[in-house]
Amino acid sequence: MDVKGGAPLPPAADRDRLVAATLDRYRRYLNPGLARLFRFGGSETVEWAAEGCLVWDVHGREYVDCACGPAIFNVGHRHPRVLAAVRDQLERMPMSVRTMPSAPQAELAERLAQLTPGDLQYAFFCNSGAEAVEGALKLARLATGRPGIVAMRDAFHGKTLGALSATGREEYRAPFEPLLPGVTHVPFGDADALEAAVGPDVGAVILEPIQGEAGVILPPPGYLRAVREICDRHGALLIADEVQTGLGRTGRMFCVEHDGIVPDILALAKALGGGVVPIGAFVARPALWERFQRQPYLHSSTFGGNPLACRAALATLEVLTEERLPERAVEQGARMLRGLREVQQRHPRVVRAVRGCGLMIGVEFAHPDYALLVSAEAGHRGVITFYTLNRPEVIRIEPPLVIPPALVDRAVDGLDGAVAAAAAQLGSLREADAV
Repeated sequence: MDVKGGAPLPPAADRDRLVAATLDRYRRYLNPGLARLFRFGGSETVEWAAEGCLVWDVHGREYVDCACGPAIFNVGHRHPRVLAAVRDQLERMPMSVRTMPSAPQAELAERLAQLTPGDLQYAFFCNSGAEAVEGALKLARLATGRPGIVAMRDAFHGKTLGALSATGREEYRAPFEPLLPGVTHVPFGDADALEAAVGPDVGAVILEPIQGEAGVILPPPGYLRAVREICDRHGALLIADEVQTGLGRTGRMFCVEHDGIVPDILALAKALGGGVVPIGAFVARPALWERFQRQPYLHSSTFGGNPLACRAALATLEVLTEERLPERAVEQGARMLRGLREVQQRHPRVVRAVRGCGLMIGVEFAHPDYALLVSAEAGHRGVITFYTLNRPEVIRIEPPLVIPPALVDRAVDGLDGAVAAAAAQLGSLREADAV
């Protein structure tokens, strides 16, 4: 029997049929546009199994996961400690009746209060990053009585209505306008522009400490400290969206720790559930929780904080701390950056920039076509990457934090080959057009 990642593959005769049927169902019942994108990107296969840093498709082909969904599998796929915690809770009580206190939820809230910076203390649990941002925006309005929000251009906070209002790409916003009123966007990294935008009606400033979907954009030195000072001076709250940057991804447990600042509200999701059960959260300073204390059901979620997800999150936090995964992100991130910058040196006309922090890395190409071709070619060479939603010329490299040096090198070699193949392919096409 052919087994990959602990899962038997289907019989060889059935594999192509499964792929064809799956793509047909995408076309007929999910979204024909997605089916076209998969075909264009060369993903005419079906994911089947995963373990650690590796993924196998239905044909048994092996891939190094350098996308992580993106940024979901910080502890790797199917980490045994997370699986064990979830199995134990599944056998006991996967969902809450909501009429009695939940021990896993209370324990997770305490653990987050211990791990998050400064005096962040009270947590609300939900199911996704967008929900965490929605709750953070609501809490900011509730606590300050001010409706205004300042967000960053090219930011990404989710696609629910409030989160989309703070998201900074017009392509996603325009079809759904009018959105939440009172939201202003300023350039990320420009403290003077932020200062000018934070008026007396602004209740909060929301930002990603490193912009992910904008193409892995790092802030200039001192910028986050300047944002904190501006918020303090004007009485506005600072919301740090750490949905993608948090939980060890950038080399610290939380990205704001690089600059030594404490936000008023911190949003989490993605990696919090260990890649096994979805869970999101926002954590806030005690003074902001006063209205929630008086009216505990003013903000609520049917499935948020369910025992299954909380046990997964607790196990994930144990793995992150006990296996020192933020430190591993620093070490292997440096190795990955070094290798990718060597690729850039070999192909300077194709690769414009390589930047990152820890294992959150962006590779910027001279044209979006290069990014598409390289991502597809990398897949053919057994390396999974992910594009950025707000900057199509950038692909993200965000492998699990448990990635060993040998797989870092294998991923870099695969990307090197993909860049060379894409350059040759586009060069041939341009020559043909010229003729």
